[in-house]
Amino acid sequence: MEFVIWLIITTLTIIPMLKLLPHFGIEKYWAAVCIVPIGALALIWWMAIKLQDMEKR
Repeated sequence: MEFVIWLIITTLTIIPMLKLLPHFGIEKYWAAVCIVPIGALALIWWMAIKLQDMEKR
């Protein structure tokens, strides 16, 4: 049962990342990092840094 919950949460995280990452100039295949919970946090951090860079321009 825990695996099913993990799979649902992972899927619900990967799908939005697939749509958001290209807007930040990051390749879509990096969404696979969301399989690991720390990976999702790292991607959010990376996107925040890219957003700051985009706002400076």
